[in-house]
Amino acid sequence: MLRLQGEMIRGGTSKCWIFDHHDVVATGVDADTLLLAAFNAADPRQIDGVGGASSTTSKAAIVQLSDVAGVDVCYAFAQVGIGDERVEWTSNCGNCATAVALYAVHRGLVPITSDTTTVRMLNVNTGARLTGTIPTPGPTAPDEGTAVVPGTEALGVPVLLGFQDPAGSTTGRALPTGRPLDTLTGPDGPVEASLVDAGAPAALFDAKAFGLDGSESPAAFATVVPALTVLRRKAALAMGLVREDAPVSHAVPKVGVVGGPVTYRTTHGHLVTQDQYDVAVRMVSMHAPHPAIGLTSAVALATAAATPGTLAHRVTRQTADGTLRLGTPAGVITARAVPAPDGASPTVLLHRAARRIARAELLVPVPEGRPV
Repeated sequence: MLRLQGEMIRGGTSKCWIFDHHDVVATGVDADTLLLAAFNAADPRQIDGVGGASSTTSKAAIVQLSDVAGVDVCYAFAQVGIGDERVEWTSNCGNCATAVALYAVHRGLVPITSDTTTVRMLNVNTGARLTGTIPTPGPTAPDEGTAVVPGTEALGVPVLLGFQDPAGSTTGRALPTGRPLDTLTGPDGPVEASLVDAGAPAALFDAKAFGLDGSESPAAFATVVPALTVLRRKAALAMGLVREDAPVSHAVPKVGVVGGPVTYRTTHGHLVTQDQYDVAVRMVSMHAPHPAIGLTSAVALATAAATPGTLAHRVTRQTADGTLRLGTPAGVITARAVPAPDGASPTVLLHRAARRIARAELLVPVPEGRPV
């Protein structure tokens, strides 16, 4: 039985277990083996582990101080399988980055010198650089806050999350194929797609191509998840993310549908009128509808919506100030693009909330494995 120190932190609408890199190395077991055992990934219920048996609660980040100029901490993001003994290391998670920022402040990985503290982060999976700015009055690290985000009514510490120069972070280009529109062949024939790389690689489809309008409940949207799963693989190949003989990934690219604003009700029953947001979106998270939207997907959508010729640009109500309101199943999430110097793509800012839930010693039933 191995012992591993960790913290469970809610970032936005996800729960993420945060581990120190040195603690992981000290176990003498490779990270995949350790996480699969700690989360009980083999069981769809994850009943004998710390996973929450959903894509938004089966996540981890391994954090260490950075030796990269302009970066305070580096983190590796892990999407741990549910009923699937596999860990995906190919993507990033903005909600977990929110949690990493709060973790870094509490663990003293960045100095607290004023009423706000900014943590400069590098996601080693994708090379993405992010910032998380947290109020630190006193100056002390906060445990509580009054910030809320769509998808949960829980309160948390406010975190202003910034994705710096997000375009092309994985493939080197905002439009990996060089085109704003591509045609992919799904189970029901050819479908138009916009393939975008910003924040994370994403494949976006017009909701109307599936008989939807983008305002569907998660249950209604679930009917097209099998088709989108097939199209995700086709998009991965078209974007050069995988080779034909590579294993199927359910983490990248992110995949979903977009539509013009229409009036709908959130999963909590709140009415959202069509004038309250600019574009409707429904995304897939691993094998199921996302209850809101992943933040990397929000960045990809914001980039696509600002790019003429894409499906997202076609259906989005355009604004003059770089603000984009996304109509998700959980409610409206606002992203704001801030121009960057030196020809970099705009920094995308999102308001999030985080709360530390637990500090714990995990008892992990794994045999000795390969060195990390």
